[in-house]
Amino acid sequence: MKWIRITYIIGIIALIAGAIDPLEGSVIIVGGSALIALSTQLTHDRHRRIFLITSVMITMGVCLMLYFSSLGGFGGASTLSWWWCLLILPYPIGWLITIILLIIKAIKKIKK
Repeated sequence: MKWIRITYIIGIIALIAGAIDPLEGSVIIVGGSALIALSTQLTHDRHRRIFLITSVMITMGVCLMLYFSSLGGFGGASTLSWWWCLLILPYPIGWLITIILLIIKAIKKIKK
């Protein structure tokens, strides 16, 4: 059980450290969200499904962001319009939901 707790903590650190530079740190954020989802799944946390869904959202958004970046980005001289940015929205939304849920869990733990 100790390694599950360590995995959870490493996931939180990766999620926060990757946010320093959301573009370059996006791969770190994907790894961190996957570690959190894995550790909550193994401990049968009551929020495990939300962590799993947000991890999938983050992974989808980052994969699409990297794909669009390989095509030359959005707007300007690129062939992609700005509307394609909507497909990247699961990445920041998933990250934000994960952070909010981690804060709620920390507050509940402190109150106990």
